Amino acid sequence: MSYSLLRSLLFKLSPETSHDLSLEWMSAADRLGLLKPFTSPVADMPVEVMGITFPNPVGLAAGLDKNADHVGALGRFGFGSVEVGTVTPRPQPGNPKPRLFRLEKQNAIINRMGFNNKGLEHLLASVRRANYPGIIGINIGKNFDTPVENANDDYIACLKAVYPHASYVTVNVSSPNTPGLRSLQFGEALDTLLNAVKEEQGRLSQAHGRYVPVAIKVAPDMNEEEVKTVAAALLAHEIDGLISGNTTLDRRLVQDSEFADEAGGLSGGPLTDRSCEVIRQFKSELGEQIPIIGVGGIMTGEDALDKIRAGAKLVQLYTGFIYAGPRLVRDCVEAIRFGVH
Repeated sequence: MSYSLLRSLLFKLSPETSHDLSLEWMSAADRLGLLKPFTSPVADMPVEVMGITFPNPVGLAAGLDKNADHVGALGRFGFGSVEVGTVTPRPQPGNPKPRLFRLEKQNAIINRMGFNNKGLEHLLASVRRANYPGIIGINIGKNFDTPVENANDDYIACLKAVYPHASYVTVNVSSPNTPGLRSLQFGEALDTLLNAVKEEQGRLSQAHGRYVPVAIKVAPDMNEEEVKTVAAALLAHEIDGLISGNTTLDRRLVQDSEFADEAGGLSGGPLTDRSCEVIRQFKSELGEQIPIIGVGGIMTGEDALDKIRAGAKLVQLYTGFIYAGPRLVRDCVEAIRFGVH
């Protein structure tokens, strides 16, 4: 069965039902050895970022596999890395349903999931059980009922727990679906968080005898002055990496959709150009000192190459993977491979 046919069947279901069924089907097919027809050979293209050698520069973004229940199956599609989460210290159900909407005409998705996840203990058990040999990033956040002024406690609790099991850790301060979270991207709140994270990273590095890099994930909804301020903070605290960006609140490019007024973050095609613009701005400020992982609106191989040309060292897929299927991983690797040499 071709992916386009499978997608047409899945898209007849509600988005969240389709999402959950797809992941369960992938894991079941993987266990039975039936996943191979849906995978494409992906060329080796090693790239070193944050002190880690990634087998290729195309990763899976956080959010698809929040609980790390499907790492092994997702890894079969040729990703250079798989990022799981966002995980919070305690399990939480997320926002009320419906909370996921397809904008098929624009190749986009709106979500207001709200960090729905089964908590740290479940995620870590899943990571251990997966026995996945590839690069695993673990994306961490705060519980919805933790006051913003106490957010650092949640991030540090997560960092301590996931540190021994992660290839790298992503601190997510950019989801629009947890009240107050995006305020942590700026000013004293960001300074305090980065300081706490770096101090804890240093202690954990000593305790475990290995250095696990930390990346910060920021939103695309920043003006140039905000980019400069955030970049300065990242440099001052010697953060290992930047993931730019997350979903957007901007609805200008989807105004004719029936879902345009739904609350939540918009991802997919409408983000393609804006994501590149923000990456270019961050690259101008960060230079070669902090590597950028580009996310947002990668729907084709050429889109991935554009992110690299804008200044990213790695890219991550999410919505494009849902719309285009597993072949997009190979297309992106090939586009980057031949486009940058």
